[in-house]
Amino acid sequence: MDKQAELDALAILIHDLRKHKKLTLAQLAQQIERSVGFLSQVERGLSRPTVADLTAISHALDVPTTYFYSLPKPKAVNWVTRPNERRTVYYANGITDILVSPSLQGAFSILDSLLEPGANSGEQTMSDRAEQAGYVLEGQLTLWVEGEAEAVTLDPGDGFHLASFAHCRYANLTDLPTRVLWVYN
Repeated sequence: MDKQAELDALAILIHDLRKHKKLTLAQLAQQIERSVGFLSQVERGLSRPTVADLTAISHALDVPTTYFYSLPKPKAVNWVTRPNERRTVYYANGITDILVSPSLQGAFSILDSLLEPGANSGEQTMSDRAEQAGYVLEGQLTLWVEGEAEAVTLDPGDGFHLASFAHCRYANLTDLPTRVLWVYN
């Protein structure tokens, strides 16, 4: 699937889930502290949410963030994924998440996160109900975790582990791409 088809699929998931939860655009926009216009554009596939936006939407709609990876692509072997079989979410601000896990039915999910130079998860900290960990494969990842005095910059080979509902944000502050293997439980 190309980027626009992926964005359209995400838009449908958000719209349908909001309708299922019987929320208006205004109610959901208020809960995620964004404008109705922005949310309307997201639901029509005209605007990409940031990682923080999608995390806030998932909390407001009471689903795990991984819910938005739930449109499976056909696989030759159920427990294996190949690069052309993976579900991808393209966020605003230069972040792409590729679901590496064959399904969302297991105890954890694995994402291959690609951050373009200057990419970030959004201005606000976010928290996810999932416990999460990561391993930097390429580039540098800077993490801001609420309660910590300073940001931490991770290099290739460095790993991290965040508790459920930890408030954080992250970015690639370099001129080179960053790639992180991200695990959600």
